[in-house]
Amino acid sequence: MVEIVAHNPLWTDDSRAERKAIRSAMGPHLITLHHIGSTSIPGIHAKPVIDMLAVAPSVEALDAAAPALVRLGYEAMGEYGIEGRRYFRKDDAAGRRTHHLHSFAADSPDIERHLAFRDFLRAHPDIAERYSALKQQLVTGSVDYIEGKAPFVLATQADAMVWYRAQPGSY
Repeated sequence: MVEIVAHNPLWTDDSRAERKAIRSAMGPHLITLHHIGSTSIPGIHAKPVIDMLAVAPSVEALDAAAPALVRLGYEAMGEYGIEGRRYFRKDDAAGRRTHHLHSFAADSPDIERHLAFRDFLRAHPDIAERYSALKQQLVTGSVDYIEGKAPFVLATQADAMVWYRAQPGSY
């Protein structure tokens, strides 16, 4: 069962602390690291799991950094359904998922897709609120959570990409 909770302002601090640990662990294998996903969008409901996006020089650099991430408590999941991605997940001592790390080589189009969606929702609180309401509705209904939000995400992502590419200094 998917748990959705009200936005927690402490998610920003948690993300900042975890990103510091990841930066230290990955060292030269990391270019940049972002807080993404619903926990990075103020005011909206989210699964209480911090999503992050790591950008590395290459997939080989991500693979080289994997043992250091495992030592931080992450489980290396490989591509996990997205070609070119290296996905890591972390649970707390009680077995509750706490963090996701989506990692890509710097030339991956998936980086822009994630950042565009995040920044678009941050810049359009009305659309972010619609997304929040949809997620709350999905956890109480009979429709699969991921499948239920997919049409909204895909449509919003298309708008977000157009908007994002028009922004000065976009990725």
